[in-house]
Amino acid sequence: MASFDAKLEPDMVKLRNSVEASAKEIATRFDFKGTSAAIEFKPKENEIHSVGDAEFQLEQIEAVLYAKLSKQGVVLGFIDKQEKIEKLGGDRVRQVYKVKAGLESAEAKKLVAAIKNSKLKVTAAIEGDVVRITGKALDDLQAAQAVLRKDLPDLPLTFDNYRK
Repeated sequence: MASFDAKLEPDMVKLRNSVEASAKEIATRFDFKGTSAAIEFKPKENEIHSVGDAEFQLEQIEAVLYAKLSKQGVVLGFIDKQEKIEKLGGDRVRQVYKVKAGLESAEAKKLVAAIKNSKLKVTAAIEGDVVRITGKALDDLQAAQAVLRKDLPDLPLTFDNYRK
């Protein structure tokens, strides 16, 4: 039986490099001189924090971040911008971006349902934050990947751990 895993997992090295490149650009840009504009990656919390003097400045920092992420090839679907902008001391404000990693149970159930509805000769099983898809033929597994990409375009899925 052949199988593969479907999961949500961004490339953390590219993500960290993008945030560091953004921080470097923010530090050298003329319009950010003398302000509290900054951005940093918190790997333990899987979050990116941007700090600025005003909401307008946060939008500029976000544009720099998204440009660097796109240049590195990081799918922007992994970045979840939080709606609430936190007020810090003085005029400073902070924006938090959560980095999606791992399938939540509702998303995993959507994957399993999409596989079952496709009528392919494969089975899908939820194993923690990963969905393992098993079938006899490699063609069926490739068809299952195509179904998942078509039916769930909002999820930036990664397929790995192939076994024959």
